[in-house]
Amino acid sequence: MLNLESSRWGELQHAYGSASDTPSLLRQLRSLPEAVGESEPWFTLWSSLAHQGDVYSASFAAVPHVVSALASQPENASFTYFHFPAWVEICRQCHGMSVPLELEEAYFAALSRLPGLAAAASARAWDENMVASVLAAIAAAKGDVKVAEAALELSPDVAANFLEWLADQ
Repeated sequence: MLNLESSRWGELQHAYGSASDTPSLLRQLRSLPEAVGESEPWFTLWSSLAHQGDVYSASFAAVPHVVSALASQPENASFTYFHFPAWVEICRQCHGMSVPLELEEAYFAALSRLPGLAAAASARAWDENMVASVLAAIAAAKGDVKVAEAALELSPDVAANFLEWLADQ
């Protein structure tokens, strides 16, 4: 995992240029802030690292830090701790992007932790955002980004409509 003190962050890119500002945002995740509306640091992380479906070299460096923060308190983490890494992987595969070689091991190791962290987070009640994000994270971690993307669109109403459609087939 790329150390948050590393000067390499300044060489990585996000939607607005150099990712030298990203480590300070990632440090804030240790307190497991809520992922509501435009709360920080999530708003800036999303807009710079997963901007309109695009991901960047800094996105791949950030995912292990997000997953590490999630692992510190999975029972208290908001849905965004699952949603963010799932979305980065969905976008990576949909755009046919490669993870930079020096970030590859930590990135894929972080994704592989998501199913176990989902189990660890399951002791508490989940709302529909958490259910969809956890399902997407598991699917993305297992390489099925189409299912992951579909899971992010699921709500009880969408699932009911899908089941009706399936019954009609």
